Amino acid sequence: MVTTQARLDARVRPSTIVVGHQRWTDLLFLHWQIDPMIIQATLPKSLTVDTHEGAAYLGIVPFFMQRVRPRWLPPLPWLSWFLELNVRTYVHDEEGRPGVWFYSLDCNQPLAVWLARKTFHLPYFHAAMAATQNAERIDYCSQRKSSPEPRADYAWQAHGSAREAAVGTLEFFLVERYYLFAQKVGGQTKAGQVHHTPYRIRDARVFAHSIVPAQQAGFALGGDPVSVLCADVVDVSVYRLQSIGGATGKSD
Repeated sequence: MVTTQARLDARVRPSTIVVGHQRWTDLLFLHWQIDPMIIQATLPKSLTVDTHEGAAYLGIVPFFMQRVRPRWLPPLPWLSWFLELNVRTYVHDEEGRPGVWFYSLDCNQPLAVWLARKTFHLPYFHAAMAATQNAERIDYCSQRKSSPEPRADYAWQAHGSAREAAVGTLEFFLVERYYLFAQKVGGQTKAGQVHHTPYRIRDARVFAHSIVPAQQAGFALGGDPVSVLCADVVDVSVYRLQSIGGATGKSD
């Protein structure tokens, strides 16, 4: 079980070593409600599905990665700016720390794919991706290079006033996530933490969306998403992975 205090504590800046910096912009959060038992069957034994009012959620999140760099280097042209699209759900560890479990992360920067797989043990895939922004509308597409499935297309436009998600709401449950969990080859589960200011979220008008990335992850989704949100920009600090068992555990 995850307490409200644990969800708030996750937002506190860690005292461990920063390993990198990133900027995330123009995020679209699409979420479908899903049976928690279906999610639990896909997770390592060290993790438990996290739920809101008894329901689990699967998310598809396309966005822009900018100024990505290790802490000892400046951002580099062509390498530090790229696109990313992830399929994710929400979990907690035995200590009640809430976080994200990624089923896939598609990216159009092959070096980033290689580094993330090697360093963070995350299921990154190289994809052909493109995005255009016209006024406030974003058109975004992704075609995984290793997959025969059709291209995934998204189009959206933010509207309404920006706001922080209120504690205890479904919005807070879905977007306010500061831990990620990953599994190394051999089965060891690791926890990583990021830090950024809370998202300023807005509602979104979605003109096109695809469930292809979820299908590639083995999920059959029906109907439209039950939650549609977008967020503008956050500057992110990335921290070293730790073994499950606490912040003082062995790090990678």
